[in-house]
Amino acid sequence: MSLKRLLSIIKQLLQKKGSKDMNISQEGLSLIKKFEGCRLESYLCAAEVPTIGYGSTTNIEMGMTITQEGAEDLLLEDVAVYEEAVMNAVKVPMNQNQFDSLVSWTFNLGSTNLNNSTLLSVLNAGNIEDVPNQIKRWNKAGGKVLEGLIRRREAEALLFEGKEWHEV
Repeated sequence: MSLKRLLSIIKQLLQKKGSKDMNISQEGLSLIKKFEGCRLESYLCAAEVPTIGYGSTTNIEMGMTITQEGAEDLLLEDVAVYEEAVMNAVKVPMNQNQFDSLVSWTFNLGSTNLNNSTLLSVLNAGNIEDVPNQIKRWNKAGGKVLEGLIRRREAEALLFEGKEWHEV
C-alpha cells in the first residue's frame, strides 16, 4: 500500500471519528482541579453531598480518607463518566475547548442537569455563541448564588470560547 493511500485512509478515519470520541485535555482537567480543589478526607460539599478528592461523590461516606494517588484515580474515573455523557448528549461538532468546558460543567452539575438544560438545547440548535451565557446561568448550589460558582462558570465560559481562563 502506498503512503499516499495510507494517509488517505487515516484522514477518512479521523473525519469519521469527530467529537464523538473526544477525551478531556490537561487544560480541562486543570480547570476541574482548580475549582474543585482536592481534599483527602470526605466532607459535605455546598449541596450537602459527601465528597472526597477532586469532587468525587459516588459511593462516598463521611469519615473516608484517600491518598493523593487515589484522588487522581477517582478524578479520571469520574471524568470518563462525564465525557461519555457529553458525547451522548451533544449532537453538533465540538472543538477541544468546547468539549473540555462542557465536561467540567457536567462534572460539577451532573448528567441529568446537562440533559435537561437550555444550554444543551441551545448548543444542539447550533447557537454556539449563546452557550457561554447559558453556562454562566448555573451559579447556584442549594438555591444560593455562590461566588465560587460564578467564577467557575466564567472560567468554563471562557474556556468554551477558547479564551484565557486561569485568572478568573
